[in-house]
Amino acid sequence: MSPRRLAVPPGRAGRLWLTRRLAVARRGADLLDRKLQVLQGELDRRRSAAARAAAEWQSRQADADSWLLRAALLGGERAIRLAAPDTLAEVTISHAATMGVRYPAGAACATPSPRGEVGPVLAAAREAHRAALAAAVRHAAAAEALRVLEAEMVTTRYRLRAVRDRWIPRLEQALAEVTFAIEELERADAARLRLAAAARDRPSAAG
Repeated sequence: MSPRRLAVPPGRAGRLWLTRRLAVARRGADLLDRKLQVLQGELDRRRSAAARAAAEWQSRQADADSWLLRAALLGGERAIRLAAPDTLAEVTISHAATMGVRYPAGAACATPSPRGEVGPVLAAAREAHRAALAAAVRHAAAAEALRVLEAEMVTTRYRLRAVRDRWIPRLEQALAEVTFAIEELERADAARLRLAAAARDRPSAAG
């Protein structure tokens, strides 16, 4: 399917119309290219942060599982249930923005106070799970930031290709056609003027 023909005003007005839109399109392409570069730098940093957060979460989770197994072997599942707090943890997510793209920049987890006195193994298991939960929250925020930035990179690349590979060439072609048509008209007008001048000069020369 061929692209729809541009509705260009006739004559010099059309040339001015196309020239302005071509300038806007080129500025837009430059801005999109700049956005890609900035997003790529931020994406690289967020990839490193997400990798570190994933490694920390896996380590904390393994530690929590180990302590939970010890607590279950020593005190049983009933003791673990009784040591669990009555309220849920609260998560606070902070955000940042790069080139208009908003994404999670960090996360903090506030866990409820423990209830009752417990033995040292169960206390260690509880602290290990607190640390694992905090690491999981940070990992989730880092992974979401990575997802948002990667999606924006894809969208920005698509827009840049659309402007550079389709919109700008269409405007350039249309501008070339309008310019050629104007020059043809100007040449035709000049030729008519020369013929008219020659026709006026011939009678006076004959006299």
